[in-house]
Amino acid sequence: MKKRNILIAVFGLLTIGVIALAAFGYPRLQQQWNAPLGPGLELPTWTPTKLENNPGETTSNATATKLVDVSATETTAPTGGADPTQPNPATATQIPTATAEPLCGGPPTMVILGVGADSGIDYLYGLADVIRIVRVDFVTPKVTVLSMPRDLWVEIPDIENPYGIDHGKLNQAYFYGGEGMGYYDGPGAGPGLLARVLDHNFGLRVEHYGAVNMQTFVKIVNAVGGIDLYLPTDVDGRPVDDKTEDMGYFYAGQNHFNGDQALRFARIRKKYNDFTRMSHQNMVICALKEKITSPAVLPKIPQIIASFQDSVITDLSPEQISQLACLVPKLKRENLLFTSLPDEILTQGNIYSPQQKDNTFVMQADYDVIRDYVQQFMAGTWPDKPKEPTCP
Repeated sequence: MKKRNILIAVFGLLTIGVIALAAFGYPRLQQQWNAPLGPGLELPTWTPTKLENNPGETTSNATATKLVDVSATETTAPTGGADPTQPNPATATQIPTATAEPLCGGPPTMVILGVGADSGIDYLYGLADVIRIVRVDFVTPKVTVLSMPRDLWVEIPDIENPYGIDHGKLNQAYFYGGEGMGYYDGPGAGPGLLARVLDHNFGLRVEHYGAVNMQTFVKIVNAVGGIDLYLPTDVDGRPVDDKTEDMGYFYAGQNHFNGDQALRFARIRKKYNDFTRMSHQNMVICALKEKITSPAVLPKIPQIIASFQDSVITDLSPEQISQLACLVPKLKRENLLFTSLPDEILTQGNIYSPQQKDNTFVMQADYDVIRDYVQQFMAGTWPDKPKEPTCP
């Protein structure tokens, strides 16, 4: 009987302890679960407006010349020959239609700026070697990835004089925003300034960011056991001069890449062009997605994510990361789309850079055309089919 009483007492104490831990610890754990892992972007707010001379065009307050506040426009009921016995379409009660719920507890959509930085062990310096905009649709589900050319010549806001930096290449926005440079003290550091440049120049407004440097990328690929790639042709990354880094030579056929090989393959450009490199990078992303969703690796993803938490900079919360990880295995092959700006709207050129005090290679385009593509991308209407092959 005494033993039974002791067991009851111990069980009672444990129960009280669990209740106390839940009462005092759960709010803190919940707060940590929902808290961003890094500084937020805090992009300037603006209200969509219409240009007076083109009612169909929307723009931001930062770039418009003539603006009309759409919210101030009143809806006028039809008059004249309207039948008074019929309901007025302007005031008729709307019957809501059923809509599908987002999967994995996520929002309907999420737009993320993905950066591959050529920095070393930290993120204080470095250029944005890879710039991707990832639109995640949690309802369909569907993921669309837009590649942005890093050599686009853009206006760079929010850098105070006396530095005199007001223009540069798109990838330099990340560089100027780096904490080690001292040019920019706004929110989000490198990703923050890059996000502002995309918004300011193209109306491309992201909600979150994630940046991975080269060393971390190598470790991630190694952590999942490498990736498998089929190459239709040989890919030559050997040096073209004494200033070019040797990226190796990759033979056609089936290849298994470790982290270092995957990184070098994704960086090859000199004998090709930036469009070829973006295609190679998309191949690596596809292969990595295939490996992550494999039965051997999928159960380990939470531990892998946790192990790299301090090696990746992002403003996503653990909850949002878990939502994205939950969505990956639910994606159908045809619903992972890669796209890029059409080649025909981009031209190669040279422009004088005051910072470099020399002419520099740039990509040029009609930014109104880019903004049109961006609006379609953000609305989920472009691409409706892949410009490039989807993941195999």
